[in-house]
Amino acid sequence: MTSSLILGIETSCDETAAAVVEEGRVVRSSVVSSQIDLHARYGGVVPELAGRAHLERIVPVILESLSAAGLDVFRLRESNALRAIGATVGPGLVGSLLVGISAAKSCALAWGVPFVGVNHLEGHLYAALLENPDLELPVVVLLVSGGHTLSVALKRPGHYTILGETVDDAAGEAFDKVARFLDLGYPGGPAIERIASGADREAIVFPRPLLGTGLDFSFSGLKTAVIHYVRAHPEAVTADVAASFQAAVVDVLVGKAIAAAREIGARGLCLAGGVAANGPLREAATVACEKEGIALYVPSLAMCTDNAAMIAAAAWFLLERDGPSPLSLDAKPNLRLAEAT
Repeated sequence: MTSSLILGIETSCDETAAAVVEEGRVVRSSVVSSQIDLHARYGGVVPELAGRAHLERIVPVILESLSAAGLDVFRLRESNALRAIGATVGPGLVGSLLVGISAAKSCALAWGVPFVGVNHLEGHLYAALLENPDLELPVVVLLVSGGHTLSVALKRPGHYTILGETVDDAAGEAFDKVARFLDLGYPGGPAIERIASGADREAIVFPRPLLGTGLDFSFSGLKTAVIHYVRAHPEAVTADVAASFQAAVVDVLVGKAIAAAREIGARGLCLAGGVAANGPLREAATVACEKEGIALYVPSLAMCTDNAAMIAAAAWFLLERDGPSPLSLDAKPNLRLAEAT
């Protein structure tokens, strides 16, 4: 009998992760080793350090995920316990990606199972399915992370259309750059959310770029507006600046997501990506979806950040749709999300 278990591996940036997922929807195990403390002193991810850390952690993380799923690593080939191994091939840091890809290919050869290369962004589309297996489709997925801001129509697993994307800085990138400018530390999103808590979000009226104009996003001008304001008003309260900036980002994200949901007649809105952990974003999306009369699917904090469960889920549906990937498949650090209709 063909196994229904996929081992997923994720090493695109600064998390070393492995997970076992059943039939693309049921998480049997999920292990994440974060490098945040390693990079915090530098104010951002150092690619060489990230690659070395992945190399040190990848085998223990894979073994822990297999053990937590009740699988015997010494009997995987003869037991046919795994159907395939999926790994992120891009986008991401090339050195980090190569660690996960190499580990996945080695395991696939050793255990006699197919290898499936996964687009990290496509993986994020399945985070909601893992925690809400019966969600009603179609939905709009608002994917907001450090390097990417997208709204995607998920029609059914494996089939989606890009509705809007950033034309310059992603929302998470803007959070990091503003936090660095305000000397708030890294990562920027949580740092800004912390200092903004209880501050006046209406103290400064920052622009809402492209709000009301199409479905694409733009945050570079907003970041620049913050910098210019603080330089012109050195007496400004940092907490109020952070709160006002955060409010502008949230207004744009939620406004664009609701517009996208209206355009396709979506039954719901799913948040995804690291910025989806932002409290004000989650609160604003809740209010907007209630007003719009559509469901909101908010991932747990564990599913917001990079993890391998979403990679394993994507690998399941990719295997069904396209079959296995060739072992010659290389890392693709600048990989974009292509429509799959």
